[in-house]
Amino acid sequence: MRQETPDFIALFRAFIGVCAVTICCLFAADLPVQSTPLQPLASSKVIVVHDPQAFAGYNPNPAAIRSMFEGGLTALTEKKDAVSAVRAFVNTNDIVGIKVFSGPGQLTGTRPSVVRALVEQLISAGVPSTNIVIWDRRMLDLRRAGYIELGEKLHVRVAGSMDEGYDTNVFYSAPFVGKLIWSDVEFGRTGEGIGRKSYVSKLLTQQLTKIIQVTPLLNHNVAGVSGNLYGLAIGSIDNYLRFENPTQMASGVPEIYALPQVGDKVALNIVDALLCQYLGEDEVLLQYATLLNELRFSTDPVALDVLSLDELEQQRRKHGAPSPKITRELYENAAVLDLGKSDAKRIEVLTVAPEK
Repeated sequence: MRQETPDFIALFRAFIGVCAVTICCLFAADLPVQSTPLQPLASSKVIVVHDPQAFAGYNPNPAAIRSMFEGGLTALTEKKDAVSAVRAFVNTNDIVGIKVFSGPGQLTGTRPSVVRALVEQLISAGVPSTNIVIWDRRMLDLRRAGYIELGEKLHVRVAGSMDEGYDTNVFYSAPFVGKLIWSDVEFGRTGEGIGRKSYVSKLLTQQLTKIIQVTPLLNHNVAGVSGNLYGLAIGSIDNYLRFENPTQMASGVPEIYALPQVGDKVALNIVDALLCQYLGEDEVLLQYATLLNELRFSTDPVALDVLSLDELEQQRRKHGAPSPKITRELYENAAVLDLGKSDAKRIEVLTVAPEK
């Protein structure tokens, strides 16, 4: 039998020793690379300000609403005062468009008392009144809701996106065709592709540099809520009736909001939750309404809309009211487009007291 040389034996023993040490180290260290905890997913912050005296007896309390704004803005931005908080969202040379939802009127739509408090905050922060525009789709709705009168008192402009005309160079195109009406750019035209484009208002493409939304806590039978996504998208374009179909709305609304000339200009979103009407849409039905006396603030429009959907459903269950069949595909699609968070687990809600 051939005997191993001493050098070979020593080399073999060294090899075995290295392997043993390596295996022991791996087990003793418990695989530290694999056990490193994952970083938590980013959350969106929503500030809720509550004051039971803000809308007592359906009468707005201007002083209380002003204090709610100051508390909400400073909490959201973590600034020392409301002026610094406002300047975190807009510059003094911006043309700021305050998007309201005026169709239902001043009781269940966006309330002029809330918009007034916002305008006063902007002016206090150095934004000239001539640089502030209160707007919605139609001047007729704005007039009926009291915004023309408010604009005259505050010396700010009031505008209808439809009345300003549409920019034929900026549009959203989709294969489905709706029924064109007289205010649509392509109304009366014929030919291939007519009715597949929705043009963006010149108010957004040529005038406004920043947008602050103020939306009511009001149900919508298709979108679920007449909120930030639906309100801005539909209010910014023509040929909008084709999006009343649930499937087309779920895809079209987030994609319209995602246009640079639309959603990219949004600096802040506010939910006017002084009153919550959970049935009725544009019709004023106070028997289906609850006083919440809240204002909600966030830079995330999706998070606010999702919380509004939950609130509306909670109120319907509480009062034994029927629930419309609503899918959340619109908001899930918006999250896919990085417009905000649709998962309630990724929304941080902080309730604060108004400034005193």
